Amino acid sequence: MDSFELNKIIAAVLLTALIIIGIGKFTDLLFYVEKPEQSAYKVDGLDVAQVSKDDSKKSKQEIQKVDIKQLLALGNVAHGEKVFKKCSACHMIVSGGKNMIGPNLWGVIGRQAAVISDYNYSKAMKDYGKEWSFEEMNAYLIKPQAYIKGTKMAFAGLRKEKDRASVILYMNSKSDAPKPLP
Repeated sequence: MDSFELNKIIAAVLLTALIIIGIGKFTDLLFYVEKPEQSAYKVDGLDVAQVSKDDSKKSKQEIQKVDIKQLLALGNVAHGEKVFKKCSACHMIVSGGKNMIGPNLWGVIGRQAAVISDYNYSKAMKDYGKEWSFEEMNAYLIKPQAYIKGTKMAFAGLRKEKDRASVILYMNSKSDAPKPLP
Protein backbone atom coordinates (compact mmCIF):
# COMPACT_ATOMS: atom_id res chain seq x y z
CA MET A 1 0.00 0.00 0.00
CA ASP A 2 1.51 3.33 -0.97
CA SER A 3 1.19 6.60 0.95
CA PHE A 4 -1.47 7.98 -1.44
CA GLU A 5 -3.89 5.17 -0.56
CA LEU A 6 -3.14 5.59 3.15
CA ASN A 7 -3.93 9.30 2.82
CA LYS A 8 -7.25 8.46 1.15
CA ILE A 9 -8.19 6.10 3.98
CA ILE A 10 -7.32 8.67 6.65
CA ALA A 11 -9.24 11.38 4.75
CA ALA A 12 -12.28 9.10 4.50
CA VAL A 13 -12.22 8.40 8.25
CA LEU A 14 -11.87 12.12 9.08
CA LEU A 15 -14.63 13.08 6.62
CA THR A 16 -16.96 10.48 8.14
CA ALA A 17 -16.27 11.81 11.64
CA LEU A 18 -16.88 15.40 10.51
CA ILE A 19 -20.14 14.43 8.81
CA ILE A 20 -21.39 12.63 11.93
CA ILE A 21 -20.50 15.60 14.17
CA GLY A 22 -22.01 18.04 11.66
CA ILE A 23 -25.28 16.11 11.43
CA GLY A 24 -25.51 16.08 15.24
CA LYS A 25 -25.00 19.85 15.46
CA PHE A 26 -27.45 20.50 12.60
CA THR A 27 -30.19 18.35 14.16
CA ASP A 28 -29.70 20.11 17.51
CA LEU A 29 -30.46 23.39 15.76
CA LEU A 30 -33.27 21.98 13.65
CA PHE A 31 -35.09 20.11 16.41
CA TYR A 32 -34.80 22.43 19.44
CA VAL A 33 -36.70 21.02 22.42
CA GLU A 34 -37.67 23.38 25.23
CA LYS A 35 -37.28 21.77 28.63
CA PRO A 36 -40.33 21.87 30.90
CA GLU A 37 -40.22 24.03 34.02
CA GLN A 38 -41.67 21.28 36.21
CA SER A 39 -40.79 17.63 36.25
CA ALA A 40 -43.33 15.31 34.67
CA TYR A 41 -42.89 12.84 37.52
CA LYS A 42 -43.79 13.68 41.09
CA VAL A 43 -42.04 11.69 43.82
CA ASP A 44 -44.04 11.60 47.05
CA GLY A 45 -42.20 12.58 50.21
CA LEU A 46 -39.48 14.51 48.40
CA ASP A 47 -39.32 18.26 48.91
CA VAL A 48 -37.49 20.10 46.16
CA ALA A 49 -36.28 23.58 47.04
CA GLN A 50 -36.65 26.20 44.36
CA VAL A 51 -33.31 27.89 43.76
CA SER A 52 -33.13 31.08 41.79
CA LYS A 53 -30.07 32.02 39.76
CA ASP A 54 -29.21 34.71 42.30
CA ASP A 55 -29.40 32.24 45.20
CA SER A 56 -27.13 29.72 43.48
CA LYS A 57 -24.21 32.16 43.40
CA LYS A 58 -22.80 32.64 46.88
CA SER A 59 -21.32 35.98 47.73
CA LYS A 60 -17.83 36.26 49.19
CA GLN A 61 -19.33 37.14 52.57
CA GLU A 62 -21.44 33.96 52.61
CA ILE A 63 -18.45 31.82 51.67
CA GLN A 64 -16.36 33.41 54.43
CA LYS A 65 -19.00 32.62 57.08
CA VAL A 66 -17.83 29.01 57.18
CA ASP A 67 -16.73 27.89 60.65
CA ILE A 68 -13.02 27.68 59.96
CA LYS A 69 -12.33 25.71 63.17
CA GLN A 70 -14.68 22.94 62.08
CA LEU A 71 -13.33 23.02 58.54
CA LEU A 72 -9.69 22.75 59.60
CA ALA A 73 -10.61 19.90 61.96
CA LEU A 74 -11.50 17.86 58.85
CA GLY A 75 -7.99 18.05 57.42
CA ASN A 76 -4.48 16.92 58.25
CA VAL A 77 -1.02 17.91 57.04
CA ALA A 78 -0.17 14.49 55.53
CA HIS A 79 -3.30 14.52 53.37
CA GLY A 80 -2.58 18.14 52.48
CA GLU A 81 0.87 17.19 51.21
CA LYS A 82 -0.74 14.63 48.87
CA VAL A 83 -3.40 17.05 47.63
CA PHE A 84 -0.79 19.82 47.18
CA LYS A 85 0.79 17.73 44.42
CA LYS A 86 -1.95 19.16 42.17
CA CYS A 87 -0.61 22.61 43.02
CA SER A 88 3.05 21.70 42.59
CA ALA A 89 2.73 21.80 38.81
CA CYS A 90 2.68 25.60 39.13
CA HIS A 91 3.78 26.40 42.70
CA MET A 92 6.82 25.64 44.80
CA ILE A 93 6.56 25.69 48.60
CA VAL A 94 10.18 25.81 49.72
CA SER A 95 11.96 28.39 51.87
CA GLY A 96 13.92 30.58 49.47
CA GLY A 97 12.49 28.64 46.53
CA LYS A 98 11.97 30.14 43.11
CA ASN A 99 8.74 31.23 41.52
CA MET A 100 7.39 28.96 38.84
CA ILE A 101 4.24 29.57 36.78
CA GLY A 102 2.78 30.70 40.11
CA PRO A 103 4.59 32.31 43.03
CA ASN A 104 6.45 30.36 45.73
CA LEU A 105 3.93 29.67 48.49
CA TRP A 106 6.37 29.44 51.41
CA GLY A 107 4.79 31.36 54.30
CA VAL A 108 1.68 32.29 52.29
CA ILE A 109 -0.76 31.92 55.21
CA GLY A 110 -0.61 35.23 57.06
CA ARG A 111 1.08 37.06 54.17
CA GLN A 112 -0.46 39.88 52.15
CA ALA A 113 -1.58 38.93 48.65
CA ALA A 114 0.71 39.86 45.74
CA VAL A 115 3.77 40.93 47.76
CA ILE A 116 6.54 38.78 46.26
CA SER A 117 8.59 41.38 44.41
CA ASP A 118 10.06 39.15 41.69
CA TYR A 119 6.71 37.69 40.58
CA ASN A 120 4.40 39.33 38.02
CA TYR A 121 0.93 39.13 39.59
CA SER A 122 -2.28 39.85 37.69
CA LYS A 123 -3.85 43.28 38.20
CA ALA A 124 -6.77 41.60 39.98
CA MET A 125 -4.45 39.97 42.52
CA LYS A 126 -2.53 43.22 43.08
CA ASP A 127 -5.82 45.05 43.66
CA TYR A 128 -7.04 42.31 46.03
CA GLY A 129 -4.42 43.17 48.65
CA LYS A 130 -5.90 41.23 51.58
CA GLU A 131 -4.03 38.97 53.97
CA TRP A 132 -4.16 35.25 53.23
CA SER A 133 -5.96 34.18 56.40
CA PHE A 134 -7.35 30.68 56.85
CA GLU A 135 -10.80 31.97 55.82
CA GLU A 136 -9.56 33.86 52.76
CA MET A 137 -7.50 30.90 51.55
CA ASN A 138 -10.47 28.56 51.99
CA ALA A 139 -12.77 30.82 49.99
CA TYR A 140 -10.13 31.30 47.28
CA LEU A 141 -9.38 27.59 46.91
CA ILE A 142 -13.03 26.71 46.28
CA LYS A 143 -12.84 28.38 42.85
CA PRO A 144 -10.02 30.91 42.42
CA GLN A 145 -11.27 32.59 39.24
CA ALA A 146 -14.73 33.15 40.73
CA TYR A 147 -13.36 34.50 44.03
CA ILE A 148 -10.88 36.94 42.49
CA LYS A 149 -12.16 37.82 39.04
CA GLY A 150 -9.25 38.33 36.66
CA THR A 151 -6.68 36.21 38.49
CA LYS A 152 -4.18 34.38 36.29
CA MET A 153 -4.61 31.19 38.31
CA ALA A 154 -6.28 28.71 35.96
CA PHE A 155 -6.91 26.04 38.60
CA ALA A 156 -10.50 24.76 38.82
CA GLY A 157 -10.46 24.68 42.63
CA LEU A 158 -10.82 22.16 45.43
CA ARG A 159 -14.47 21.23 46.00
CA LYS A 160 -13.96 18.78 48.88
CA GLU A 161 -13.77 20.42 52.29
CA LYS A 162 -11.26 17.86 53.58
CA ASP A 163 -8.93 18.56 50.64
CA ARG A 164 -9.13 22.34 51.16
CA ALA A 165 -8.64 22.06 54.91
CA SER A 166 -5.69 19.72 54.47
CA VAL A 167 -3.99 21.94 51.87
CA ILE A 168 -4.46 24.99 54.11
CA LEU A 169 -2.94 23.13 57.07
CA TYR A 170 -0.06 21.94 54.88
CA MET A 171 0.61 25.44 53.52
CA ASN A 172 0.47 26.87 57.05
CA SER A 173 3.07 24.31 58.18
CA LYS A 174 5.39 25.47 55.38
CA SER A 175 6.46 28.72 56.98
CA ASP A 176 9.18 30.14 59.20
CA ALA A 177 6.41 31.18 61.62
CA PRO A 178 3.20 29.15 61.08
CA LYS A 179 0.04 30.92 62.22
CA PRO A 180 -1.64 29.43 65.29
CA LEU A 181 -4.77 27.49 64.40
CA PRO A 182 -8.04 29.19 65.32
